[in-house]
Amino acid sequence: MSETETLHGCALRDSHGQQVLFVPRAQYVQVMKQLVDDGFEMCVDLTAVDFLTHPGRSLPEGIAPERFEIVVNLLSLRDRKRLRARVQVAESNASIESLFDLYPGTEAMEREVFDLFGIAFTGHPDLTRILMPEDWDGHPLRKDYSQGRIPVQFKGAAS
Repeated sequence: MSETETLHGCALRDSHGQQVLFVPRAQYVQVMKQLVDDGFEMCVDLTAVDFLTHPGRSLPEGIAPERFEIVVNLLSLRDRKRLRARVQVAESNASIESLFDLYPGTEAMEREVFDLFGIAFTGHPDLTRILMPEDWDGHPLRKDYSQGRIPVQFKGAAS
């Protein structure tokens, strides 16, 4: 597969034998709808990556690197094919449309990304924290989040 290949107007690359589609944020839901029509009926995973410490990664021409990237792994059961979609999300506007209407199984995945990375999903039916307490300050999987520590006391040990 050459670097100039496209699918639905988006750059398509091969990564270790798997197709990777680089989707512009503005076309995210439109392209995902086309992929459903292509037979990618299952969203296996939806997560995010914080590239704060790796801003110079390799991306296809025309794709500007942003701090965050949404990664969606799709599966076509009919064709026995996988496809990974990557979407750049700016730190200054850390939000993207929800895929809930296309893939209802993304409900918890999008909540997890929201909770741990702080990326909001517009149109999500219940965008609330899923792992951290509601009053938690910050997003623990961001690279600039302080690690902190919780003191552990063992039973019978002198405090």
